[in-house]
Amino acid sequence: MSTLNNSHQEAVETVRKLIKGIDTAMFTTISPEGLVSRPMKTQEVEFDGDLWFLTKKDTSKFDEILHDPRVNVVYADKSYVSIRGVARIVDDVAKKKEYWNPGYEAFLKTSYDDPEVILIQVHAEAAEYWKSGNLAEKASYMFKRITNQDTEDSNLNQTVELE
Repeated sequence: MSTLNNSHQEAVETVRKLIKGIDTAMFTTISPEGLVSRPMKTQEVEFDGDLWFLTKKDTSKFDEILHDPRVNVVYADKSYVSIRGVARIVDDVAKKKEYWNPGYEAFLKTSYDDPEVILIQVHAEAAEYWKSGNLAEKASYMFKRITNQDTEDSNLNQTVELE
């Protein structure tokens, strides 16, 4: 395996660990008026470079993705992860069934085989993350950022390429 593949796998593994167990993400699309964010439940799938979401066609995000597939997905819990990627609409009944659960039936008021139900697949291009260091580390990092000091040596904030 080449170094490039190793570093890619390491980046994917880092993001996987940071977002594991965080159910809800802020999902941002581009509308004609500008950026729009909304909370969405991520499918419980091991992150391999793609994120999956279930929704319906009669939502603004469906039209926004068709118009401009660039999206950003943010997870916040013990760490903060911002994932930039490209979304695509997937209409695969078997895959919808795989991700379906009773909670969706209640929330979307339909079943997985409804033609209005679709999946959004986000292929991650890069992720920026902020580790939750101790309070002194975070305070020092934020002070440096606010006062325009160099934070390159800090390990609280990293960006990884996922492609």
